[in-house]
Amino acid sequence: HCVGTEMALSECEAQPWGVHNCGHGEDVSVVCSGAPNPDAVRIRLVNGSDLCSGRVEVFHDQEWGTVCDDNWDMADAEVACRELGCGSALSAPTGARFGKGSGRIWLDEVSCAGTEDTLALCGGSSWGNHNCNHEEDASIECSEPTQLRLVNGDSHCSGRVEVHHNQQWGTVCDDSWGLSDAEVVCRQLGCGVAVSAPGNAPFGQGRDPIWLDEVNCKGTEGAITECGLKSWGAHNCDHAEDAGVVCSGKSKPTELRLVNGPNRCAGRVEVLHQEQWGTVCDNGWDLEDADVVCRQLGCGAPISAPGWARFGRGFDPIWLEKVSCSGTESALTQCEAKPWGIHHCHHGEDASVVCSGNPDFLPSYPMALRLVNGPSRCAGRLEVFHQNEWGTVCDDEWGLSDAEVVCRQLGCGTAVSAPGSSHFGQGHGQIWLDDVNCTGTEAALSECGAKGRGVHNCHHGKDAGVVCSGSC
Repeated sequence: HCVGTEMALSECEAQPWGVHNCGHGEDVSVVCSGAPNPDAVRIRLVNGSDLCSGRVEVFHDQEWGTVCDDNWDMADAEVACRELGCGSALSAPTGARFGKGSGRIWLDEVSCAGTEDTLALCGGSSWGNHNCNHEEDASIECSEPTQLRLVNGDSHCSGRVEVHHNQQWGTVCDDSWGLSDAEVVCRQLGCGVAVSAPGNAPFGQGRDPIWLDEVNCKGTEGAITECGLKSWGAHNCDHAEDAGVVCSGKSKPTELRLVNGPNRCAGRVEVLHQEQWGTVCDNGWDLEDADVVCRQLGCGAPISAPGWARFGRGFDPIWLEKVSCSGTESALTQCEAKPWGIHHCHHGEDASVVCSGNPDFLPSYPMALRLVNGPSRCAGRLEVFHQNEWGTVCDDEWGLSDAEVVCRQLGCGTAVSAPGSSHFGQGHGQIWLDDVNCTGTEAALSECGAKGRGVHNCHHGKDAGVVCSGSC
């Protein structure tokens, strides 16, 4: 006796194995529509400007392949956008708009009504049966990636994981849930690194749908919908298995610059993301946002926050829109904004900033940190990220108060020890910090006293280490 939602026949109620009062004249049969199992078909977008646009590719027989654009239309794009958690369809480009794929062309003559949950449920030619070439590869552009939030935690960077789908918030099942999955959630929310990935509803049970199960992230994805997972709403869980996440709460600072202005403290705002400089849209741009930019660049106080490409139009991606800072943040990435690359702007709306230019004001935004060569992410040789390069810290004056700040910044509990003399092996390349002097109460290592970046009298035999109480 099945209710219809089970994942396997063995999950349904039945008499014990082999117990029956039947003959083979009562053998049952099934006739299916022939649609493939949606869970067996993965879909991705490649070569797009963001997570929710690009060439459509599907995974079949252990190989990625493209979709032919014969009869490809908005109804098909609507289903693909829904399956990817990317909102609604904006367009269904044909003619290899996002470049020609290679290898197999898996689908042709796709025919969706627009209401299907997955592309695999739509009509079309059989797998690999087509009369196309890669100049006919189909693409889509969707409205936005899946919204994500953490609820019932101490801050917006910890809590029960909830995703927004079909106009409704729902939870994520903790089956296979781990730190690599939490890492993606923290990255997507701008909440630093993952500290833990608790299961069994540690932040209370949700009352909404369970949208995702068997999430399988590598940890490098930009959004949870890029990870392997079952189709939306397919699960064998209850809300006692709702997944949670605790993030460090410290976003890595994004590189920032002002260009085309009269000096380095005035100009068009550009941010570095995915190794490419891009602009910021002026929708919602104001003096509070400019205040954060000026502070991060060490340029004093904001004088104005002009929009409409006051300092010329950029030629790069538009990375951010609807930036909303309170004005007290130390880095622009700590402010609320749409996800990277999601916007409805053009370069005539590029945002700018004019700062007072006080050269004595030094930026205090936190440097990215990591501990390497240790038994866990909470113990090892200390390395800091500066000028696009990881480097070490000299052990001159290094002590427990310094280690305490590192552990706090990494979300690794309290400091256990602060070993020197390259206890966790010698690093390579730059030695970025020397004579670090923390009181132990700072929130980030960059708030402590130290010599200038790269100024030292050390060698890598004096690389500093840290051991924290956390073991995540």
